[in-house]
Amino acid sequence: MTNALEVTVPDGVPYIDYVREFDYPAREVFRAHVSPDSYVQWVGPEGLDTRIDAFEATPGGSYRFVQSEGGEEYAFRGVFHNIRADEFILQTFEFEGYPDQASLDYLRFEDLPDGRSRLVGHSVYPSVETRDNFVSSGMESGMAEGYDKLEQLLAFATA
Repeated sequence: MTNALEVTVPDGVPYIDYVREFDYPAREVFRAHVSPDSYVQWVGPEGLDTRIDAFEATPGGSYRFVQSEGGEEYAFRGVFHNIRADEFILQTFEFEGYPDQASLDYLRFEDLPDGRSRLVGHSVYPSVETRDNFVSSGMESGMAEGYDKLEQLLAFATA
């Protein structure tokens, strides 16, 4: 894909920042984040099957999805704290394999010229160690593959 994910993992602080541009308007990228029918098609790395158990993208609503491969399952859950249509999502994100280690994720959706957009994310973890555990688990490559799938999904939807 031509739009690479850029992830910044600063030393000594418990957060990461990431940026990814898309060849589609912010409203379409946003909708793919709040629609369970879309989300299930793109979230996570290639090769994993995803099942949505709960997904209520409203302030106070929760979500849970399970990804599986070769008989292994990985479950994730969180709560949507604030949502502004086409602009902003504030949510928690927790891998159930690391209980009590949720991140607080800020996602901003920005329109760019020529019908393009930029997603800007900031994820805050309870500690540097927790952040590093997520990073070392392959988080960056999983996010990059997921956003590449999202770009493909948007291309198919507008074809």
